This record gives sequence, C-alpha cells and structure tokens, in this order.
Amino acid sequence: MQFIRDIHADCKAAGKPVVSFEFFPPRTEEGDRSLLEKTIPALMALKPHYCSVTYGAGGSTREKTMTIVDRIQKQHGLPAMSHLTCVSARKEETANVLDQAHQLGIKNILALRGDPPDGSTEFQKTEGGFEFSSELVEFIRERKQFSIGVAGFPEGHIACKDGKQIDWDRLKRKIDAGAEFVLTQLFFDNNDFYEFYNHLVGKLRVTIPINPGILPILSTHQIKKFTTLCGATIPVPMMEKLEALTHDDEAVAAYGIEYATKQCEELLKFGVPGVHFYTLNRVKSTRAVLQNLKLA
Repeated sequence: MQFIRDIHADCKAAGKPVVSFEFFPPRTEEGDRSLLEKTIPALMALKPHYCSVTYGAGGSTREKTMTIVDRIQKQHGLPAMSHLTCVSARKEETANVLDQAHQLGIKNILALRGDPPDGSTEFQKTEGGFEFSSELVEFIRERKQFSIGVAGFPEGHIACKDGKQIDWDRLKRKIDAGAEFVLTQLFFDNNDFYEFYNHLVGKLRVTIPINPGILPILSTHQIKKFTTLCGATIPVPMMEKLEALTHDDEAVAAYGIEYATKQCEELLKFGVPGVHFYTLNRVKSTRAVLQNLKLA
C-alpha cells in the first residue's frame, strides 16, 4: 500500500488531481454488508486514489474502523486511511492502536483531536493522553511508520472562540509537528476555502497538499443537522433553494450534485491538489459529480 504523501507526489508529477472518499463505520451488520459488498465496490469503479474511514465519537468505533480499513486494503487493493483521535485514550492505548495498524499493513493515519463521547459537549483531556492533535501528530511521526494527515477548517473550528485565523495558525502547529497533508471540513462557499488556503500558503508558507472536503447534499434536514454540528455555513441562496425543496429529497440530491460539481470545477481551476468526498456511504451523488468532472 502506498503512503498518501507518495500518492500526492505521483499525481502532481502526472498533472492529475487526487480523488479520495470518506466512509463511516455502519452501526448494524446489514450496514456493514451494504458498505463492504455494494457501496465500496461500486465506488472502486471510479478509480479513487485512496479512502478514509472515520472514528466514532470518543473512539467508539475503534475496532470496526480498523477492520473496515483492513478489508478495503486486502479485498480491493485500495490504500485506506484510519482516523485516530485523542479522545478517551492514554498514550499507551494509542501506541497499541498504532501497533495494530502497522501489523495490518495500514500506512496512513488521519490524526484528529476528535469529538467528545456521546453525552459530553466539550473535549476533556484523558489523563496520560493528548490534549492537542499536534501532540498526537508528533507521537505518530516519531514511529516513522505512517503518512499523517490532519483536518483543516476553512471557517474555523466550531470550538475555537478566538477566531478562524487563530485556528488556522494552530493548524500550522500540526503541520510543523509532522503532518503531510490536510483534508478540510465541508464548506459550501469556495471563498471561505480561498481565504483559508491563502492564509496558510501565503502567510504561513505551508507547502503540503491542502485538499478541500466536498459533501454533495442529500437532504435539507440532514445538511442542516450536519452544519449545526460542525459549524459550517450554508449560504443564503443555497438555503433558500433547499427550503423550497425540503420535502423532495430526490430534487435536493439533484441540486446537491449540480452544486458540488460547480464547486469542484472552480476549486480544480484554482489549483487544489485533489478533492476529498464525504460519501455518507452512498454511491449515486459522488459518482455523478465525478462523471460530470470527467474524473470517473
């Protein structure tokens, strides 16, 4: 399996954007079967360069995340990245997880501070664990076994009360600690990404790949919930359109495909090194966007 840093280097040399997908561990056995036997094989036909698998709040899906990453790599030969968080884990436990990942042939880790466990509203450092994701990045880097990615927030992290530019400066600390690429939180106004990118690259002299995270909208209710949780903004014209289509999920999904296609076209023209799709374990919208972009 390739390191993601090498995937980026190869695609840059070839003049092609990196295409990646994100999946989440389902909560049921039926969901597992659908993801592994239907969704992933269907999306493999689009020839992605790698995928990532999320880590539930509080590390609640730790074992399942590793299992899914392992199966994707072994069954499909696709580099798969495991998310790893600081939540509810001492350094010894994190070391054990990294040992397991290395033994399974997992070469890529997305290092995150992580969401607090269900029932909690604020992150609390675990005694003997990590307080900041930059500490987790440094801990992983010392092992010299993984390519490390981190999250970036074009509108600033929802928990950062000091303003988005302070949050972006903190992202630079993660990069200095050893991160090799950035995947961003979802956003719908490309100007937010451009400001974020220009601050990192122009002011902070960041040179690692910064890939925008794109979510093709599937339903009005769902996207309202997502953006409330992550702090992303829905532009007024988009919200008006979604409100008008509230009770027609098929029409919302079609609009989501159209919007995401235009968003990606502009970002690729801007020169982003790749695009990371939040698939929500679905096929149709991601496939349609990539076909529209002629990247499938």
